[in-house]
Amino acid sequence: MCGIVGYIGAEETAPILIKGLKRLEYRGYDSAGIAVLGSAGLTIRKSKGALKNLEEKIEGELGAGALDGTMGIGHTRWATHGEPSDINSHPHTDVSGKIAVVHNGIIENHAKLKVWLMEHGVSFRSETDTEVIAHLVNFYYKGDLLQAVIGALKRLEGSYALGIICENDPDRIIAVRKESPLVVGAGKGENLIASDVPALLEYTREVYYLEDREIAVLYRDRIEFYNEEGEQRQRESRHVEWDAAAAEKGGYEHFMIKEIHEQPKALRDTLRARIKIAGTKTINLEEIGFDASWAKAERVVIAACGTAWHAGVIGKYAFEKFARIHTEAEIASEYRYRNPIFNPKDIFLIISQSGETADTLAAMRLAKKSGARIIAITNVVGSTLAREADLVMSTLAGPEIAVASTKAFTTQLMCVYLIALQLGRLRGMNDTELAAHIEALEKLPEQAERILAGKEDIQRFASLQFNKSKVFYMGRLFDYATSLESALKLKEISYTHSEAFAAGELKHGPIALVDETTLVTALCTQPALFDKMDSNIKEVKARHAATAVITYDDVDYFDKTADQVFRIPRTLDSLSPILAIIPCQLYAYYCSVLRGLDPDKPRNLAKSVTVE
Repeated sequence: MCGIVGYIGAEETAPILIKGLKRLEYRGYDSAGIAVLGSAGLTIRKSKGALKNLEEKIEGELGAGALDGTMGIGHTRWATHGEPSDINSHPHTDVSGKIAVVHNGIIENHAKLKVWLMEHGVSFRSETDTEVIAHLVNFYYKGDLLQAVIGALKRLEGSYALGIICENDPDRIIAVRKESPLVVGAGKGENLIASDVPALLEYTREVYYLEDREIAVLYRDRIEFYNEEGEQRQRESRHVEWDAAAAEKGGYEHFMIKEIHEQPKALRDTLRARIKIAGTKTINLEEIGFDASWAKAERVVIAACGTAWHAGVIGKYAFEKFARIHTEAEIASEYRYRNPIFNPKDIFLIISQSGETADTLAAMRLAKKSGARIIAITNVVGSTLAREADLVMSTLAGPEIAVASTKAFTTQLMCVYLIALQLGRLRGMNDTELAAHIEALEKLPEQAERILAGKEDIQRFASLQFNKSKVFYMGRLFDYATSLESALKLKEISYTHSEAFAAGELKHGPIALVDETTLVTALCTQPALFDKMDSNIKEVKARHAATAVITYDDVDYFDKTADQVFRIPRTLDSLSPILAIIPCQLYAYYCSVLRGLDPDKPRNLAKSVTVE
């Protein structure tokens, strides 16, 4: 959600802020603004709509006085309190106009604070919860911005990532976070803040991921860290391995299609780091402390949201098939509220691309109280999830910029399969069976490349079907789980009404919606159920739906039944989701483009859901 940038150094700040906000557009927003502190004092410029509107507004001012300055903060807003408008856009200021604040998150007690501040003579200009922060900091300001911020924080309830500057304190930026991500970049003679690493990479690859309730004070030549009581603490930076080029489109029209194409490499990287060759190939999961004690586990619980939850559903099938252990795949936003039953012998697996998903973090914290073993799968090494979990398994997907997840999903699956197989080996899987699965896993990257080489067939099919008003995905077992993610991808970026259901449920309701305006895609990679799937396809064809099948390249079972058959390389049935999802990702992408939409920045969606 939203995007924060901040800069203090020797360069003109406004262009740096705009460039940083462009790097964060993928997070979703409906307005943008900047605050620059220079010889003219504190200057605010903000605009509703696309970032280009703000650029056009300030274009004539750059280098002309008011926006000249080497320190500032910027923000792209996603409306939560108050409609999108210039007034409600960030940054917000206090009554004097000398303190400016940018904020991600939600201040839950803002209404109460607003009443209290109004009783103290404060007049409000916007409808936002953020404005109370600026006035509150001003209330506590007695000549020291840091102490004013510390005082204000004691009054705030909710989540926040904040960037704060003050005209009377012109040599530093205050940054603080609680339950909303914020990264500090350490440069040479310049320092920065941002909601995510891509906005920093042009200037530095040395970063600090702020911890919960931690305060950073950025000067031009140094960075100081404090706890919420104002006590200074020492921190060590992290070196970001990927560079700015990894966060660029690299010749592709959109980040999403680039990231779809990056999946073979991401799968190789994620797998290669966990395969040990010592005579025979084995799985090495030392990073998550895998040892014989795991055999005592009585249950696996997987908690996640959205795409990550779909990886968890596939994980449920995998753990129960490979390890014969009871497994639950829980939607984290539901799990935290339903008084769940815990067992200290549980393996608790948390999955989140960003590692900052609010509901997933809450579920993890709830589980930690039970004494369960917490293992996180995430793509962001320094994220809150990675820091708070007992053990972390990193997906090695590299930066994922498009809002709709692709390579993060398939690498999450790779991690889940490796854990499930290793647990299976501990619980009785024989060497021959394990070796066969490792061999099949190693083939997946090259097989994914072969699917991508035939993407024109999917593009052609999309050109004929993209205007369908309803799209259903159906499958059985692993194919049902893949269908869930397939439907989500299509609705996320093409705004098509799309649903997924277990094929056996077709006659229990969904078939009532099937008519000539419907496309039904059947995922068919479970040979034991081919005859059942064939019957389901015939049932929807009889209702005049268009039909497509995704199956193996050596299967002709559906050639006379379906209107279109897309073929993927043969793999073990339990591993098929990693391959079967790729045609569905491509179809969603092409439908989005054909509808004239931007697949990287779907409306109303954010890359990291850090509020409820």
